[in-house]
Amino acid sequence: MSKYDKLGAYLESLNGSEWHASFRQLEFILALLVRRLRQAWPEVKIVFRGDSGFCRPRILNWCDRHGVDYIIGLAGNKRLAKLALDIDYASAIRFERTWEKQRVFGFIEYAAESRRKRRRKVIVESETSVRGVNTRYVVTNLRGCSAEWLYDHRYCARGEMENRIKEQQYLFSDRTSCHEWWPNQYRLLLSGLAYLLLERLRRVYLKRTTYAQAQFNTIRLKLLKIGAVITRNTRTIRLMLSSQYPEQDLFLTLASKLVPG
Repeated sequence: MSKYDKLGAYLESLNGSEWHASFRQLEFILALLVRRLRQAWPEVKIVFRGDSGFCRPRILNWCDRHGVDYIIGLAGNKRLAKLALDIDYASAIRFERTWEKQRVFGFIEYAAESRRKRRRKVIVESETSVRGVNTRYVVTNLRGCSAEWLYDHRYCARGEMENRIKEQQYLFSDRTSCHEWWPNQYRLLLSGLAYLLLERLRRVYLKRTTYAQAQFNTIRLKLLKIGAVITRNTRTIRLMLSSQYPEQDLFLTLASKLVPG
């Protein structure tokens, strides 16, 4: 039975113009991740999902060569708009009949202007409302499903993935201001480790509490980033919290569960 693993996690720590020049590094990191995943789960089905910033021929060709599925946003242009004209027209006609927001989906075949570029399958989502027509494009090599299902259930789930990335950034991975690549990447890896620790704390130890669905920034603020007085002697360490601390019972319960043995 196949499994899905979305490689939508942090892959780079570069920003701005550096990001656009780093796709060779991105390809290298993606190759390492795919190889490691397949070592652990040889039968796993890997789907690479991302926004239009990842839509580069180098990345798509690598995925095709190595059996990695992808569903990636594609920036619009005049040629895409021309190919999607029938879908936009159908969406507009439906809106004129009902004056309610309409969404129409379809597939088109698209290739860059260069003759050496291969044609790829593109999902078109045309949304018409009182604000006008809004058309989005997603390139994919996934097959066997409708355009609407792929867009709603495979591509749009990227939003939830980005929420997890933002949770990690709330820790300290957003501080990637060093001029060198490796210091930024190392901070990112440390933040990833902190994310895993907090994820287990939330999933296992905060289950059935008011923080079972809380974001990591909230957990850190309410349970970790708190004031206390610490005293120590040769045998004991005492942690004295304020008597007004509102989460005393939960903090003591967590502390007792996390004590080794």
